[in-house]
Amino acid sequence: MDKPQLIEHLHEAVTYTVYDTKWVPLSAKFVVLGSKPNGHGIMDIYELNQDKLVKVKSVEKKVAFKCGTFGAASLRNRHMAIGDFEGRLQVLDMEQPDLPVYNVKAHSGIINTIDAIGGTQIDCGAPEIVTGSRDGAVKVWDIRQGQAPVVDMSPPPQMGDGINNSAGRRDCWAVAFGNTYNAEERIVAAGYDNGDLKIFDLRTLSVRWEATMKNGICGLEFDRRDIPMNKLAVTTLEGGLLVFDMRTQHPTKGFSYVEERNAGRSVGTNGVISGPKATVWVVRHLPQNRDLFLTGGGTGSIRLWQYEYPDRRVVDDSDGNKLGVAGALNMVSAATISTQPVHCFDWHPDKLGLAVCGAFDQSVRVLITTKLNTY
Repeated sequence: MDKPQLIEHLHEAVTYTVYDTKWVPLSAKFVVLGSKPNGHGIMDIYELNQDKLVKVKSVEKKVAFKCGTFGAASLRNRHMAIGDFEGRLQVLDMEQPDLPVYNVKAHSGIINTIDAIGGTQIDCGAPEIVTGSRDGAVKVWDIRQGQAPVVDMSPPPQMGDGINNSAGRRDCWAVAFGNTYNAEERIVAAGYDNGDLKIFDLRTLSVRWEATMKNGICGLEFDRRDIPMNKLAVTTLEGGLLVFDMRTQHPTKGFSYVEERNAGRSVGTNGVISGPKATVWVVRHLPQNRDLFLTGGGTGSIRLWQYEYPDRRVVDDSDGNKLGVAGALNMVSAATISTQPVHCFDWHPDKLGLAVCGAFDQSVRVLITTKLNTY
């Protein structure tokens, strides 16, 4: 079988720091969010026009943008939820992005991470947005319900903890919705700078499970939104990549996982992995195949992985409890596309293999991955 190839199709240099890139649903357009040298936020909208990128709109705000998502947008609108460096959550209409549809001071610190669900799904509950912040809080928002979060998973106040003091609170770096296949179930996974991983059950408003990784958690994503939670991919500092089997929770051991500790190292043209361990910044599953996913690394490399299921996903332990069995990870393809970390990435939801990513070399790249339909 010929292996997929990760090919840079278009390259756009910009004059600001890129923080996030997202495709506009049902279009050939994508959004780039970032920070200009003067600290202002910048949102550029590009459109693919044959073999060229055309900038169709540019919006500047007073505060730098950090992250964004279309996950809560319906097919009738093009509303993007955006978190900024002052802790403000805004929802912007891509047709008229200058005036926010929704605007709230969501956190006391920078919004590091955002995810959303429910926009295009049928009978799967309310359209909701989850934000994670430097202030340690994880909050869920339904913009139809006013200016307060519908769920606030802030850490308990610490001794001497003031309004602007988050003493003892961990910086939340990554959030992801999971178990979003019906209107009753919904969970949020949150990853923190100290390696803590927490699974919040929104139905019972409780922590369903928690564990601690070896390093700070940079990226989280469940493999599919329309089925009971199946797998959770986790990326960390120091080159960590873990995939948890989320179908079976053992009463004491939790969820089984497979780990790859070299996911952040450099990859040479001959495929040899070398160099120091670097951060794995982002993980994104291929929308058309839940068992393929891509990671972006601190060495400027991207890697395509395939998850291979075991012969049996569940076994009984000596006490008769169900214990999940983790599968294996196979690196399918790799490429180095930048001299700086590739920290944001988004697959096109409709066009197989089309993607856009951002790196800290002040560049945006449109990528094409070949031969994905053979997997």
